[in-house]
Amino acid sequence: MEYMTGFLCVALGGAIGAAGRYAISLIPVKMEYPILTLVTNILGAILIGFIVGMATSHPGMSKNVVLLLKTGVCGGFTTFSTFSLEAVQLLENKSYVAGGSYMVLSVVCCLLGIFAGRRIAMVVA
Repeated sequence: MEYMTGFLCVALGGAIGAAGRYAISLIPVKMEYPILTLVTNILGAILIGFIVGMATSHPGMSKNVVLLLKTGVCGGFTTFSTFSLEAVQLLENKSYVAGGSYMVLSVVCCLLGIFAGRRIAMVVA
C-alpha cells in the first residue's frame, strides 16, 4: 500500500507540474529564442534545489511530500531539473568524470535521440 501512495503522490505532483509548464507556455512572447523553455528549466532547477534543501534540513519531512514535490511536480514541470540535480550531486561528490560525462552524454544523446525519433517517424508515417 505504501508504494501505491507514492505512485499517487507522483501522479498528482506530475499533473500539477505539467499544468504549470503548460501555463508558462501560454505567456505571449514574440521571439524565436525558446525563452519560455529556458525560464521553465531554470525555475525547475531552483524548485528542485529548494525541495532537496528543505528535505535535507528537515529530515522528518514526509517521504510522500518529497515524492509529490520532487519527483511529481518537478518531474512534470521539467525533467531538466532532475538532470541538473544529479549532475550537481556527482560534481559535489567529486565524481568529475562521471558528472562531466553524464552532462555531455545527456545533451548529445538526447539531441541525437530527437533526430533518430524524427527519422523513425518519417519511415513509419
